[in-house]
Amino acid sequence: MTFEEALTLVSRVGLLMGALTFVVLSLVWLERKLLGRIQRRMGPMRVGFHGLLQPIADAVKLVVKEDLTPAWADKGVFWVAPLVVFVPSFMIWVTIPFAHDIVLRSLDMGLLYIIAFSVLSIVGLVMAGWGSASKYAILGGLRSAAQLVSYEIPIIMVVIAVAMLSQSLNLVTIVEDQRVIPYAALQPLGLTIFLLAGIAEVGRTPFDIYFAESELVGGPFVEYSGAHWAVMYLAEYINTFAIGILVAILFLGGWTFPFMPDIAWLGFLWVALKTYMVVFVMFWFRGTFPRLRVDQLMSLGWKVLIPLSFVNIGITAFYLFYGWPGWSLTLLSLLITAATGYAMYRRWTWPARATTAQRLARARAYGRPEVPNAG
Repeated sequence: MTFEEALTLVSRVGLLMGALTFVVLSLVWLERKLLGRIQRRMGPMRVGFHGLLQPIADAVKLVVKEDLTPAWADKGVFWVAPLVVFVPSFMIWVTIPFAHDIVLRSLDMGLLYIIAFSVLSIVGLVMAGWGSASKYAILGGLRSAAQLVSYEIPIIMVVIAVAMLSQSLNLVTIVEDQRVIPYAALQPLGLTIFLLAGIAEVGRTPFDIYFAESELVGGPFVEYSGAHWAVMYLAEYINTFAIGILVAILFLGGWTFPFMPDIAWLGFLWVALKTYMVVFVMFWFRGTFPRLRVDQLMSLGWKVLIPLSFVNIGITAFYLFYGWPGWSLTLLSLLITAATGYAMYRRWTWPARATTAQRLARARAYGRPEVPNAG
């Protein structure tokens, strides 16, 4: 590698790091404003116009905050863990394209590279819990390992189904194959599985069981402060944006748009819009759904998402092997998704319905008005 090539590579990496830092700051502001609106508040308003400078103020506060290390912690593991969490979340962006020609390095096995690197963050979370020498942190680390290993399986299976449709692991090729029909129209089941498993991968509500502020006071990060905690926080939002852009690339057609000229900056804006829409849905989930219990979380992964991911691969294989029309795969995916959603709704609302039935029975027995909420 010549000096000019090395300089170009370093400048690109620096530009990517700066862009991701800006993305994290924008996501922090967007999430706080959105959650404020959902909860009938205004969100940050004081620092800058409508609180636009609040994320920068928070970042400065974290950097200058005292960085404490517990005396009983394994200092080597404790200090390295944040880097093990952050580096894989940054490395996957090497091959994620923002447009047809806007990518650091387009790899033929790019999708495999992303999956292989993304799972390494699990090691950092376990190291953070173990190195802290705290029972709460260790429980959070073990929970994170159980959760992330479980939900990595449906993500990998959905990625395999997408690769089967496009016959490629190159992200640029996958996007170009969706110029006519995006894969979200062919595989709504795959899109649903990938989005839910992706939210669980980044540990966001309702899947933030290894943070569990009400139980573990912060999970594997409970002993971290200052810059170390900021690195963990940065990795979480980078991974959140990564899930959003992967949904946009794998299922929503990426930078392609019917009748739109193939212009790099226009494609970049289109990808960014799709990605922020997906992230908006993830933030909406946080403001709407309560946290799942540990048993519910693991049951959803092993009893619902993993079997459905195998079903998704099965119907995709039949569609490709027998040359079925595209609408048949769409119809099968929609039927399976709707049936599963209805079954889960009936299962999770059964206690409330049973309680209502008991109250009505007591009301009839005592001759009271049949009011469901009567005591």
